[in-house]
Amino acid sequence: MKEPVLVVMAAGMGSRYGGLKQIDPVDQEGHIIMDFSIYDAVRAGFKKVIFIIKKENEQDFRDAIGDRLSDKVEIVYVHQDLNNIPEGFQVPEGRVKPWGTGHAIMSCIDVIDGPFAVINADDYYGKEAYVKVHDYLIQEQPDDGILHICMAGFRLGNTLSDNGSVTRGVCHIEEGALTGVTETHNIFKTADGAEARNDDKVEKLDVKSLVSMNMWGLTPVFMDTLEKGFVDFLSEIKEGDIKKEYLLPEMIDCLIKEGKAKVDVLETKDTWFGVTYQEDKAAVTEAFANLVKSGVYPSNLYK
Repeated sequence: MKEPVLVVMAAGMGSRYGGLKQIDPVDQEGHIIMDFSIYDAVRAGFKKVIFIIKKENEQDFRDAIGDRLSDKVEIVYVHQDLNNIPEGFQVPEGRVKPWGTGHAIMSCIDVIDGPFAVINADDYYGKEAYVKVHDYLIQEQPDDGILHICMAGFRLGNTLSDNGSVTRGVCHIEEGALTGVTETHNIFKTADGAEARNDDKVEKLDVKSLVSMNMWGLTPVFMDTLEKGFVDFLSEIKEGDIKKEYLLPEMIDCLIKEGKAKVDVLETKDTWFGVTYQEDKAAVTEAFANLVKSGVYPSNLYK
């Protein structure tokens, strides 16, 4: 079996955050969130990292992280391009929004020939998830005609922001396998837990329930399925719709419901954090400082 690689989705601009948050330093040493992610991934066994970026941002990424890591791990860059669509289709007039996370992963089709993990560039997942996903990907999976893939499941309470609402995919799980995901909007952290506030309704949520933070363990066969699904997606877009996205979680949910995939949920109790809002940055900076103080990370990751 080929060694698994890490795919980092970094082509999106953070609209709520207000800039290219993926390369915004989070400590005095100039580390960005991806530094910690890749540090954890390499120690879990990943030896190759693929960055999915916009072509115009490549030099910024090289300067911010790629060149610094080039002697620690193999680095590959691929570009998510709005015009990279199958023959017979065209980009709708007026569309500028990228096609979504499913299309982003398809940008890697020429550089992936083995199992791979997928993460968001601006999310910190902790050490445990990388170990569990890597170890899953190096195992032989049953040859039973369905896709066997995995997802890191985080406790909802470990993924909330102090500075506003978040959207989370709340997982439904049976015997360790994902049966569905409920996309839940406007989740707020409260004094005694969490609640979703939608349409004048307030729903209390279990902070121990598992949610998807877009960390997946996938296979080359999945890439073929993703490519075929994108053709169906484009065929179904209604005229004038310039915002609909081909999203990885939605595509996987469809595969589950059709009985074409089994998604094993690997629970991690680590705390996830990211910079959804500008106000989150201070808390993220403090969190990394505490991780360094407690010995989880050295003060200089690559010294």
